[in-house]
Amino acid sequence: MKAVIPVAGVGTKLRPLTYTQPKPLIPIAGKPILGHIIERLAKAGVNEFVFIIGYLGEKIHDFVRDTYPGITTYFVQQADRKGIGHAIWTARDIVKNEDMLIVLGDTVIEADIEQIIASKNSVLGIRKVDDPRDFGVVEFDDKGRIERVIEKPSIPRSNMALVGLYKIVGSQKLFDVLEHNIKTGYTTHNEIQLTDAIGKMIKDGAIFETIKVENWYDCGKKDSLLEANARLLRKTNSDGKKHPNLSSSIVIPPVSIASTAQIGNSIIGPNVTIGENAVLDYVIVKDSIIGNFSKLKNVVLEKSVIGSDATINGSTQSLNIGDNTEIDFS
Repeated sequence: MKAVIPVAGVGTKLRPLTYTQPKPLIPIAGKPILGHIIERLAKAGVNEFVFIIGYLGEKIHDFVRDTYPGITTYFVQQADRKGIGHAIWTARDIVKNEDMLIVLGDTVIEADIEQIIASKNSVLGIRKVDDPRDFGVVEFDDKGRIERVIEKPSIPRSNMALVGLYKIVGSQKLFDVLEHNIKTGYTTHNEIQLTDAIGKMIKDGAIFETIKVENWYDCGKKDSLLEANARLLRKTNSDGKKHPNLSSSIVIPPVSIASTAQIGNSIIGPNVTIGENAVLDYVIVKDSIIGNFSKLKNVVLEKSVIGSDATINGSTQSLNIGDNTEIDFS
């Protein structure tokens, strides 16, 4: 079985971070988003990975090859970004008619991957959401069987969203439907949708099961990225207090501080990830992600995402304040 992971998107909702860094390589809880995905699938026994690359694809390629030399990898260039369905279709010559797992490259999912792999049928990962209009949605009949799937319905009949985790048994049928949709220009929301192709397979009699995932971290926006970072840090519960380069500082767990980072005269945490070779001096930071090689001094940060190689120098004040005085620097 091969895992197909689309990572060709430009990440417009996370700009300016994604001008120079692919979204799947943004760190959360101590490792890039893509690292969480690869390691979970590898733990479940998957050792062949197909990465659909495009924007800044060479960085994806180098990260995977350097970090995970033990897995078998294939890289496919998606020259034209026409949607997730089109991205999956580009892997047809590698996957052929094998079973495959599809996992979106900006989503960290906690689910029983082993159970999904063991299923004899195709599987859709789902989770209940408050507003299903932004997702692919699974609709069920009165017997609880999948009736249809629909992409971003304006009037949803279900709140069970597709979370970006799919198992496809015998992939050729999916590739055939995707190819037909591409040739005929069949789109939804101006894109070739994976949801549309799966819907056609269900209509033609393909058997799909659903599995409710335990947790689902959609990392496509700043707020959800920081929430994913916080929730994953809480699961690891790293306190960072034995960090070798921690001087005159207070750490409030959970945090993830790279071993080469240097922290002085600062208060770190909770829910903070700090990258390799970052330098923080006189900094207060919580609920944030600090990139590799960034340098921060005299700043207070909350709910912030700081990219790699960034420099922030705050200001210091010397004050002589009389009685009954109020000063607001915000």
